[in-house]
Amino acid sequence: MIQKTFFLIGVFFIILGILYPFLKDYGFGKLPGDIIIKKENSSFYFPIVTCLIASILISLILFFFKR
Repeated sequence: MIQKTFFLIGVFFIILGILYPFLKDYGFGKLPGDIIIKKENSSFYFPIVTCLIASILISLILFFFKR
């Protein structure tokens, strides 16, 4: 059971990695609420809203696979 779950998570991340350039064009990764701090020589980016949405999607996918 755990092997199947890890396999599905791995497949999901592979698909997400392949689709990331297309998702970035639609705003995935730069949503309102993501923290961006830019200074002269450095910048800090923390995609908090993107992480929350990804977490919800992964939870829903795993929920439906367990049924």
